[in-house]
Amino acid sequence: METAPTEVPERLRLGNQLCFSLYAASRAIIRAYRPLLEPYGLTYLQYLVLLILWEADGQSVNEIGHRLYLDSGTLTPLLKRMEQSQFIVRHRADDDERRVLIHLGPRGEAFRTEALRIPDTLRQTSRLDQAESRQAKLLVDQVLARMVDGGCTGSDDHGSH
Repeated sequence: METAPTEVPERLRLGNQLCFSLYAASRAIIRAYRPLLEPYGLTYLQYLVLLILWEADGQSVNEIGHRLYLDSGTLTPLLKRMEQSQFIVRHRADDDERRVLIHLGPRGEAFRTEALRIPDTLRQTSRLDQAESRQAKLLVDQVLARMVDGGCTGSDDHGSH
């Protein structure tokens, strides 16, 4: 039995949802990274860990998790795989054995040179010029900052908006 279509308010239409646009764009961007990272055996999330370590090597698991908005339960298995493939090295801090520090491994250091081409390749894939790319990043950063300020800081909150 077919029901008559009901009028959906504009604010409940999928195409009008900022959260959906951000979600779909994020998935498309991650898909675009895949062919650039797969030859090295890296996932997009592992690439993000390397970006953090290239900025400052020797960060704790908690520091990396905080930057990526991930809890240690998600991050630890990812870091173990990265260590097995020699992208990183994990060791306990001298001053506090509960703290695990993450350093670049030989493959992580070597991949830095290869990775230099990735941002430009992605910009070309997106077909955004530098000004558009900067503007989009600023807007998304504002959304993120306001969501975090609004209490969406823990990993339990991700995906709930």
